[in-house]
Amino acid sequence: MLSRRVFWRDRRLAAFLALLACGAALFFSWQVWSRQNTVLRIYDWKTGAIYAESPARPGDRLSFGWVHSLEKIPWNEYYHINDDLVIVLDAITFPAFGAGIPENKGRVCYVKDGLIHMEEIGQEFSELVWLNSHTATREIKLGGRLVAEGRSLPQHTRLRLVIERGSASGAGK
Repeated sequence: MLSRRVFWRDRRLAAFLALLACGAALFFSWQVWSRQNTVLRIYDWKTGAIYAESPARPGDRLSFGWVHSLEKIPWNEYYHINDDLVIVLDAITFPAFGAGIPENKGRVCYVKDGLIHMEEIGQEFSELVWLNSHTATREIKLGGRLVAEGRSLPQHTRLRLVIERGSASGAGK
């Protein structure tokens, strides 16, 4: 027969382990929930109005296509969302060099199918901010899905694109 001392010690240990297991389960559940409840939002920089949103998760690929204002050439930027919800620039493509176009961004540079590719850039952004133009901003895609086109966003308005925790509100849909 167990002594009282051993019984209570074992019971406290079991309670401690059960509490630890519950804490771990809650922590991991929160991690899963927060990863599933993130959203890409495009805001008006000044008013905070939401113009577009789409569910987003770490690992998702984001592409931003626009037309260079001076050179009038298409420019594409390719990003991914990291585990901290930071937007990481992976690559850019464009057909020619010109004013304001970098000549040495990233660790890999090559020409393929008439486009200059600069890859392995790794530049991090907490948000993307731009002045929207119906003629310059072409499209923004997340995971291959269209989030917004320049002509669907307000003309000559400063916008910001962020990845943040929270469910989609249905704005911009």
